[in-house]
Amino acid sequence: MSDYDWTQRFLELHQEASERYQDGAKTPSSVLKADEIEWLAEMGCSAQEFFDFIEDFCRGEEPDAGTALLVAAKRRDYFLSVQKGRPEPELPSSTLPPKTEEVKDIPWLPRLIEKAKRKLRGQMDDDLMYGCGGDRNFFQKYEMHPADFLKLVEDSKGKDAEVVAFIVKRGKDLNV
Repeated sequence: MSDYDWTQRFLELHQEASERYQDGAKTPSSVLKADEIEWLAEMGCSAQEFFDFIEDFCRGEEPDAGTALLVAAKRRDYFLSVQKGRPEPELPSSTLPPKTEEVKDIPWLPRLIEKAKRKLRGQMDDDLMYGCGGDRNFFQKYEMHPADFLKLVEDSKGKDAEVVAFIVKRGKDLNV
């Protein structure tokens, strides 16, 4: 993988995969070719994660290619610099906080924090998507980009209270 032009290749692949999806390919293995799956894996992105971005984009035009790229870039950086290119095992989605769980009267936040940790570490199982509709509702409400939330979670170094405090303050600033 060329570090110089990986972003351009990612955007080209997003376009090609979107066209394949619109032409009837509806699974990760039909939207992506074997060499593309291998290339994505070299940066810590699974075929399912990429497919989820394609499927949601083709169905509702979000998240867009730029958002997918920025989220992939944050994961890629973590995968290559922190994990030294070594993946961690997936965790079952059943171990996430429930969708209804709240912290400081903020719904979805406990689940989103855990999803962000798993996204950074590459531990999302195939039933999960970082940036799903529920996540996007949260990000829109708090006017925060999904990649910026990943950075916030990474910078907190496991101190969830710091993430919660940031979101509480942001909510107050935005009158949420």
